[in-house]
Amino acid sequence: MRQPCKKCLIADLDYDEYTENIAQYIKKVPEDRRAPEEEYRRRLDLCRRCRELANGICAKCGCFVELRALKTESRCPNEKRVW
Repeated sequence: MRQPCKKCLIADLDYDEYTENIAQYIKKVPEDRRAPEEEYRRRLDLCRRCRELANGICAKCGCFVELRALKTESRCPNEKRVW
């Protein structure tokens, strides 16, 4: 799987390939490193309501929120929110 280019401009991206790369990455995360599905959905719901969310990316830390929320060891970069 090819990683998305972190230096590309939005205008340069192939959205279908970009989305597929992220989906493939999510599928490959080992079960023992994944948050339980209910917790993952809860985290994503928090991200959806956060003003720092911009096109699936956290404006505070620059991560893809769907990837960060998936991993058990990940934390929200917003100091006021703990998950």
